[in-house]
Amino acid sequence: METCRNFSGDAPLLERLSCGGAEATVKSMSTVRLKHVKKIYDHAVTAVHDFSLDIADKEFIVLVGPSGCGKSTTLRMVAGLEEISEGELYIDEKLVNDEAPKDRDIAMVFQSYALYPHMTVRENMEFPLKLKKMPKAEINQRVQDAAEILGITQYLDRKPKALSGGQRQRVAIGRAIVREPKVLLMDEPLSNLDAKLRNQMRSEIIKLRQRINTTFLYVTHDQTEAMTLGDRIVIMKDGYIQQIGTPQEVFNHPVNVFVAGFIGTPQMNFFKARLVKDGEGAYHVQVGEISVALAESVQKALNTDSQEVILGIRPEHIRFTDASDAFTGTVEVSEMMGSEYHLHVARNGQDVIFRVPTVDLPEALRSGIAYGAQIRFDFRPDAIHLFDPQTEQNLR
Repeated sequence: METCRNFSGDAPLLERLSCGGAEATVKSMSTVRLKHVKKIYDHAVTAVHDFSLDIADKEFIVLVGPSGCGKSTTLRMVAGLEEISEGELYIDEKLVNDEAPKDRDIAMVFQSYALYPHMTVRENMEFPLKLKKMPKAEINQRVQDAAEILGITQYLDRKPKALSGGQRQRVAIGRAIVREPKVLLMDEPLSNLDAKLRNQMRSEIIKLRQRINTTFLYVTHDQTEAMTLGDRIVIMKDGYIQQIGTPQEVFNHPVNVFVAGFIGTPQMNFFKARLVKDGEGAYHVQVGEISVALAESVQKALNTDSQEVILGIRPEHIRFTDASDAFTGTVEVSEMMGSEYHLHVARNGQDVIFRVPTVDLPEALRSGIAYGAQIRFDFRPDAIHLFDPQTEQNLR
């Protein structure tokens, strides 16, 4: 018989072994696989189309997209709160389409906290363990461990109404993790918090992820949350997956106009343009009367003839210049953000957004950027994205 390990108080909750004279057990792998999953309501409205995704053990996956894109419906199908219309769902390689939610070994944290107001924090966290008729000593140990991890030990005897929004969300997370689930599902858990608390709780979730041994599936409409939390993010629109990748991959290489515009703050600028290929096979882009150079790395990634395109450029990749053949525009809004300015510049009736570190401003503008100021600008040649105007797919 394997001897029980003695973990310190700082050991991850889900790695602690409950001995009590019994043989020690180790938590199993926590993989999730969705194969061609579809959700249809009333035989007419398809909320999720052909959703396929493999989630590795202990991976943190974020589903992100605008309201109504199908991300919460997908999460609820994994939880068993929505029936899967078509396709297959596996947890640890076991088909669970017809398994009840209580038999899937998952836990869910909701946007609304869903705490029992008449119970103390301790009682709220104990409740799911009591339903499983777990020994009292183990219940106490799990609740204490989770409270220490989440920094809510001092609130265990309070009622939820005596807690702040951030503290209530910690309790809701604690109630989920004491169950030691294979998969922890989180449905927009920070959307009810103010901006400062959201930032703080994002950090807390990152720390939590490092300390507990489980797989996360997290839903949000906030792309900042998606970029900071996820190992990979799944971007959805109208029930379809648009792109799956690491935060850096989807930021640097968006597959289409929607992803390019959705990921990044402020959002990417888009221009109607024409991609021109000369007789020697070299490309440049014509935006109105201005010819825009393309870096060699961009040129090598292109394989098309001359055509109309949508040129995309992120606000941080627009540069001031003194060149006479550059774009010109008029400053309409100047937002001082501390270490940087966000500029809204009018060019031929289009609002072009710049994101400029204060230290990079021309000397004449460092004292302030006045409304109506005339400026010249160009684009970083290696940071230009080109999209087909018909399919909206990235030509690179």
